[in-house]
Amino acid sequence: MFDVIALGELLIDFAPQKEAWVYKANPGGAPANVAVALARLGLRTAFVGKVGRDAFGNYLKSTLEAEGVDTRGLVQTREAPTTLAFVSLDERGDRDFTFYRRHSADTLLQVTDLDEAMFEDLKVFHCGSLSLTHESAKKATFRAIDLAKARGARISYDPNYRGLLWESEAKAVKAMKSILPQTDILKISEEELSLITGEGELDRGLSHLTAYDIDIVVVTRGAAGAVLCHRGRTSRIPAYPVVAVDTTGSGDAFMGALLYRLITGKDQSLEEAVRFANAAGGLCATKSGAIPALGDERAIRALMAGK
Repeated sequence: MFDVIALGELLIDFAPQKEAWVYKANPGGAPANVAVALARLGLRTAFVGKVGRDAFGNYLKSTLEAEGVDTRGLVQTREAPTTLAFVSLDERGDRDFTFYRRHSADTLLQVTDLDEAMFEDLKVFHCGSLSLTHESAKKATFRAIDLAKARGARISYDPNYRGLLWESEAKAVKAMKSILPQTDILKISEEELSLITGEGELDRGLSHLTAYDIDIVVVTRGAAGAVLCHRGRTSRIPAYPVVAVDTTGSGDAFMGALLYRLITGKDQSLEEAVRFANAAGGLCATKSGAIPALGDERAIRALMAGK
């Protein structure tokens, strides 16, 4: 039925504008960004999560539908509002977040909200770690993983650490590690690799991950490109040079593009798939916002060709 189901947070990213204290409301949320990135590349995607039955929730639902993402797994509730995040950018376009997520809708996702029929004939299930911050959503996440694995789907995971949303760093690390034994495809930033493994040196961190027997591990390093680790072989793949305006969503663009290439099998090597993903991430960084900045295959190929 679906190539990819993504589960997790769907929220509003308020992106700063040129005028002081003026923000633009952009649709966002890492797993939702991945679902849209894949839909723009032509795959059948669905999103599972919870938003408020409010103006923001309505906007997010209609945005996913307009992008071709199936929303039958998206629940709207009157119990809590849609999650909001305010983005701040430094001179390099790197972002930081201020979240309004206390008792918000995405944390209230429940096992009973899952439509098990959606998981039939599924190729990849994707999630992040923010659905692990609250017990209800955590149980739903692991139930969804079980449903996907039982049907032969691969599990894709991006830890996507946001310190402000956890009670402590120690609890975050423990929770983020909990999905690793189930993971087939891991996309992790260099900073998150260091946090999870306790190793400040990249190769040592990758060595630490071998205990989890993850098939494909990709460490994203921003302008330094990415490092691919597969069956004991490590490859360093450079980024495409771009002028970064806003890096919000770049990792999700990378993740979506990587899954697209893995699912379609268009590449002769994993290195080629990562090069395509590097271009997708770089392209996203050249525009403001997450979902609004995601590219299609033509735009990604143009960047790779230097156009």
